Amino acid sequence: MDQDYSLFSTRIKKETGIDLSLYKEGQMKRRLIALRDKKGYGTFIDYYDAMKRNNILLEEFLDRMTINVSEFFRNPSRWEVLQNELIPILLKGKDSLNTWSAACSTGEEPYTLAMILREMIPSQKFSILATDIDELAIKRAKLGYYLEKSLKDVPIKMKKEYFEKDGIGYKVNDMLKGNIHYEKHNMLAEPFKTNFDLIVCRNVMIYFTEDAKRQLYLKFSQALRPGGILFVGSTEQIFNPNQFGLESIATFFYAKK
Repeated sequence: MDQDYSLFSTRIKKETGIDLSLYKEGQMKRRLIALRDKKGYGTFIDYYDAMKRNNILLEEFLDRMTINVSEFFRNPSRWEVLQNELIPILLKGKDSLNTWSAACSTGEEPYTLAMILREMIPSQKFSILATDIDELAIKRAKLGYYLEKSLKDVPIKMKKEYFEKDGIGYKVNDMLKGNIHYEKHNMLAEPFKTNFDLIVCRNVMIYFTEDAKRQLYLKFSQALRPGGILFVGSTEQIFNPNQFGLESIATFFYAKK
C-alpha cells in the first residue's frame, strides 16, 4: 500500500470509523482514485484535507465507497425460494419474525422483504431492521422513491398494492414502510444485535477481503437464533459454512445449527 493511500486510510478510519483495509484494495483504490481525480485533487491527503473542510465532499466519498447498487426482487428465483420454502419453516412453532436487512443500501431489499412477509403473516407480527453505513442511502430508503427500472421484477399485484405513481417514478406507500426501522451501522466495526430469525445480506461481501468475510460470517451466525437463516448474494456462496456454525439449506441460504 503506498504511503499516500495508507495515511489517507488511517485518517479516514479515525474520522469515520470506516476501515478501508478490510475492503479489497485494488477495487476500492481504483474507485476512489477516479473520484479524487474528478474532484481535482492530486493526492489522497489533499483530498482528505478538503473533505475535512467540506462536508459535501465527505458525503460524496461515503456514497461512492459504499457502492449503492440495488433493485427490488434482485435474482427473483431466490426470493421465491425464501417465500415458498423457507419462511414457512421459520414460522413453524412461532407466529412472528424478527428480521434484519444488513447493508440495505437505498431500501429496495427491506421493502422487498416487507412485501413478501405481508403476503404471509399479519404486519404486526414481523419487524425489519434495515441498516447501512451510508446515511445518504438511508435517507433515500426512508423517502422510498424509485424509478421504473428498479421495479422491473416487482410482481404486478404487489406493484399495484404497495406503490403509487409519482411523476417519473414510484413512491412506496406508508403501509409498507411501517414495519421497517432504519439505522446507520458499520458492520465491520460495530456489534450486531441478536436473536434474528432471518438476516439478508446480499451483494456487499464481494467487496471485502477474505479476512473481513470470515469475521462477518461468524458475526452473522452469532446474531441468528438457532434455526435462523442467512440469505446471501448470488456471488457470495459460503464454501465451508460449518466453520461458522451454519449449514447450507438451499443455494445461497444457510441455517444456524
